[in-house]
Amino acid sequence: MAKSHSCKICFKENLTKDEIGATRKLIDKDAKEFFCIDCLADYLGCTVDELLEKIEEFKEEGCTLFK
Repeated sequence: MAKSHSCKICFKENLTKDEIGATRKLIDKDAKEFFCIDCLADYLGCTVDELLEKIEEFKEEGCTLFK
């Protein structure tokens, strides 16, 4: 069974593979603590929609962090 991760800021439980992948892609490839999409957008100073758009771009490029 896969380990459940929670947000290091708001403690939201059961982060998605996109939230984990985005933290690894944009913050630290070897991250052990992760952000939910809302906290990551706030941390990066962008909107959730901008972040979701960027995640889709990474997926289309074939980034393996989102698989």
